[in-house]
Amino acid sequence: MLYYLFDFLDKTYDLPGAGVFKYISFRSALALLSSLLITLIWGKSLIRFLRVKQIGETVRDLGLEGQMQKQGTPTMGGLIILTSILIPTLLFAKLGNVYILLMLASTIWLGLIGFTDDYIKVFKKDKEGLPGRLKIVGQVGIGLIVGVTLYFNKHVVIKEKLVYGAETITAQDLAGNQNQTAFFKESIYAKRNTKSLKTTIPFFKNNEFDYATLITWISEDLRDYAWLVFIPIVIFIVTAVSNGANITDGLDGLATGTSAIIGATLGILAYVSGNTVFADYLNIMYLPSTGELVVFMSAFVGACVGFLWYNSFPAYVFMGDTGSLALGGIIAVFAIAIRKELLIPVLCGIFLVENLSVMIQVTYFKYTKKKYGEGIRIFRMSPLHHHYQKIGYHESKIVTRFWIVGVMLAVLTIVTLKLR
Repeated sequence: MLYYLFDFLDKTYDLPGAGVFKYISFRSALALLSSLLITLIWGKSLIRFLRVKQIGETVRDLGLEGQMQKQGTPTMGGLIILTSILIPTLLFAKLGNVYILLMLASTIWLGLIGFTDDYIKVFKKDKEGLPGRLKIVGQVGIGLIVGVTLYFNKHVVIKEKLVYGAETITAQDLAGNQNQTAFFKESIYAKRNTKSLKTTIPFFKNNEFDYATLITWISEDLRDYAWLVFIPIVIFIVTAVSNGANITDGLDGLATGTSAIIGATLGILAYVSGNTVFADYLNIMYLPSTGELVVFMSAFVGACVGFLWYNSFPAYVFMGDTGSLALGGIIAVFAIAIRKELLIPVLCGIFLVENLSVMIQVTYFKYTKKKYGEGIRIFRMSPLHHHYQKIGYHESKIVTRFWIVGVMLAVLTIVTLKLR
């Protein structure tokens, strides 16, 4: 909203300094700072309210060190994160941008699913919370909305690089042009936007993959029906990453810190994808209007880092499903929007391993029980972070080491842009 206000003041009254709101970097910085402040101020008030109302976590005794001390710790702290994302985004982002609207819708939708689950657990005293099938229905629903929007909305486009013969035009090809800089910036990409299902695929030289090829190999006439492939893939990614973040939220600060690292990386990727100069240098797709997503992601990172003030060991508040489902869903939708979803297995490696540890544990236990009459566990306990707790590692050490791995994966993700 402030963007439109200052844009009006700049154009109408030529107000000194109002033009600075045109810059994504400036608005992103404001979103980050305001998100941190909202988290710290609103967080303290909400935690006090939750304590007064005795809205605390019910902890099952799993025999883990320090676990029972968490009994009664305020939960539903995800409300702090959601508020700290939504308010700065509404203040500083261009609300007419389709990507921003999609991120706002995803945040609210998944936050409501998580809030409903926490509400049933806390107020209805039902430890099971929202039935798993209803969670899945909700995740599929937002995945469907995201997939349909990204496929059919006319503003979701890419700009193809101009080619000469079989080679992409480079700066060297422009030698001798009197207006080389202007030509390079404006004409290196086609002036017409292109509807496309192309996405970035890591580790390959020509690192673009078109989802349409999954169906056009049968017949080129089927290209108009590529949404039959694309939308289910989007639904799967949103559901998987959302659940991965939810499973990872088992130790103080683990999901929050990991999400902040992932979010910062996605923010960088969104910035370079929405900038013609960086997109050309890195030889990645130029995605018009996606640069605005940096404002949203700055608020996201600020919310996560600010929440760590209260969620780091020993936690004063837990985010609950209100926060964890939303964090994972936001990451998934954001990655799909900037066409970097195939980097998720690397960037979100922590979520992936946590998810796999549960799947492997359950599958192998059931298999051995059926075959030998007694189930055998591969891990001491799943998810993986509890396995390390059982071995004897302190909670804060596990979290810190997972963060370090998360930073390494983030660096590797960025490196894949040039590592082909």
